[in-house]
Amino acid sequence: MRVFVTGASGWIGSALVPELIGAGHEVVGLARSDASAAALTKAGADTVPGTLDDLDVLREAAKASDGVIHLAFKHDIAFSGGFQDAADADRRTVELFGDALAGSGRPLLIASGLIGLATGRPSTEDDGRTADELSALPGGPRTRMGTAQVALALADRNVRSSVVRLPPTVHGDGDNGFMTALIGIARDKGVSGYIGDGTQRWTATHRDDAARLFRLALEGAPAGSVLHASAEGGVPIRSVAEVIGRHLDVPARSVPAEEAPEHFTWLSGFLGLDSPASSERTRALLGWNPTGPGLIEDLEMGHYFRSGGE
Repeated sequence: MRVFVTGASGWIGSALVPELIGAGHEVVGLARSDASAAALTKAGADTVPGTLDDLDVLREAAKASDGVIHLAFKHDIAFSGGFQDAADADRRTVELFGDALAGSGRPLLIASGLIGLATGRPSTEDDGRTADELSALPGGPRTRMGTAQVALALADRNVRSSVVRLPPTVHGDGDNGFMTALIGIARDKGVSGYIGDGTQRWTATHRDDAARLFRLALEGAPAGSVLHASAEGGVPIRSVAEVIGRHLDVPARSVPAEEAPEHFTWLSGFLGLDSPASSERTRALLGWNPTGPGLIEDLEMGHYFRSGGE
């Protein structure tokens, strides 16, 4: 297939492009800078210059493709007070792709999240799919999860749409996400913290395994599929904090919940969530078998700590 990929030079996209090309697909990546275009060309992809605000560019690239994988999100404004603006841009993009692919039976994959889907149990691919569930979430149906429902509904318009729910940490050498932020806080504070007893669990997946799941979904996921990219169903945050503490030579300590917003700043709301998840159905449906290192093993390798001079 000739696949149009947004976010193709990003953290997951830069693993997905060689995954797709290695499987015999052609890739056209959206490039918002000369550096992104150069990286994609080096990886063997064609490029289309533009951003998520260039609607005509997105529309024409989608129409000219055999399938679309939408990974891009305006993280730069999302974590600087403009999350709703970023979510609205994401919704607009998915709706545009739906219109471009309607009636074609071609695949449209979008990335969504695994955190906060269920309480007191591992979430499954069936969770977070009803209007009542969406309205109970912070931000309601205007969140990325609401946009995922818009994508799934495109199955009724003969689009082979599916949603890949990603863990809060898609880890690996070069990651600049939540793990890097947590390490930075520990380095600055001199304490590797966790909230309360630290039994909150996060799902985790190595980025190569996440990329493989996107490729498998592109090739074979039925219309309306929800897929869980959780290689590990629940890693305790305290275990993560203890590894970080050892590598930074700082103590791992509990941070009371009332002090968490000051200590962890924007990360506190995520760290306080217990969000285990199952990927059993996803594995059975697509034959996805994660082979990358687990989160703790990846942290123990040391690459997350190199910037600190270790």
